[in-house]
Amino acid sequence: MKHRIVVLGAGYAGAFAAGTLARKLHPDDFQITVVNAEPDFVERLRLHQLAAGRPLRHRPLARVFAGTGIELRVARVRALDVERRTVTVAGQDGVDELGYDTLLYALGSSADETVPGVAEHTFPVAARESALGLRARLDKLADGGKVLVVGGNLTAIETVTELAEARPGLRVALATSGELGGWLGASARGQLLRAVDRFGITLHEHTTVARVEPGAAIAADGTALRADAIVWAAGFAVSPIAAASGLAVVPDGRIRVDRQMRSVSHPEVYVAGDSVFVLGENGLPLPMSCASAGFTGMQATAAIVGDRTGRSISTTALSYVGNHISLGRKDAIFQLVDGAAQARSWALRGRMAARIKAAILDLSGWSVSHPTFGKLDRRYRAVTAPAPEMALG
Repeated sequence: MKHRIVVLGAGYAGAFAAGTLARKLHPDDFQITVVNAEPDFVERLRLHQLAAGRPLRHRPLARVFAGTGIELRVARVRALDVERRTVTVAGQDGVDELGYDTLLYALGSSADETVPGVAEHTFPVAARESALGLRARLDKLADGGKVLVVGGNLTAIETVTELAEARPGLRVALATSGELGGWLGASARGQLLRAVDRFGITLHEHTTVARVEPGAAIAADGTALRADAIVWAAGFAVSPIAAASGLAVVPDGRIRVDRQMRSVSHPEVYVAGDSVFVLGENGLPLPMSCASAGFTGMQATAAIVGDRTGRSISTTALSYVGNHISLGRKDAIFQLVDGAAQARSWALRGRMAARIKAAILDLSGWSVSHPTFGKLDRRYRAVTAPAPEMALG
């Protein structure tokens, strides 16, 4: 009987890991199933561009996984039973239950909608559906229409500058609870503020949004920031499915793992992407990011292959070197950080930084959508080996 590997999520971490597993494991011994809510690979790092009006390349997962032997299930994960080793999914054909021997959990994150009114009255940019909804809303606004972006993180900055550049007839504003880019070095923050001025973006710093109503974000001091479209980019949250399943998690719901990305409570479950709680080389938790998805996905894949085939497990460095932030299409910042994740004085800025960022995004999308890289590796057979929980003991 084949060893059943189920991969939950086909974002940057899940899709890349699934393709790598299919390339390395022998199909006579392993059955790989990928569960994803959408039929396409969605470049999440480009969703702010999609919202602003730029088209994204169409990458159907059926085509991505063609010839790999991977079974694709387009469905939403409803529940996980780690004791019975089953996943409940809901798709067009109804509700189904999938059994697994090894699980790779890569469901990622979504917008944090805990602030009252966010779910009902805003457009997050963490999912394609909401990004398309925002674009449709912006298309209906006449010149002078007001757009408010809430948040001060990388996604908020990229979104507000992209929208201001692509939609110059709109009045674009940003509300953030702190100082915009206060965590950047002096040169990088100067570049950011010059972009804000160039695009005519109105800043509301030190403004915490306490709730959202139709047509307005209400600050903690009662100030109403009125807008025709409110974009929510004030943080991300992981799915509650992991915590509900009984997996060991930290308070925010991310799954605790060992250095090989195995769940510390259920080592047949491996984790990659935003749902991982793991310490990086600097002793700090890896942040939710595309770079972290790459590192954790590579480590989880290496561990699954090693645990199931008896091969040695390579170690992927869990490093975080900096923040790469687009400021529209022709400007960007690459801010290096030190071992304590604090901004260094040097930063790459301007057109060259924008070109490098675009190249990184292009390479990431290409590598995910070409899992076999034109050839198949030597495929490893399953062997009888100590189970991960025995090895951990």
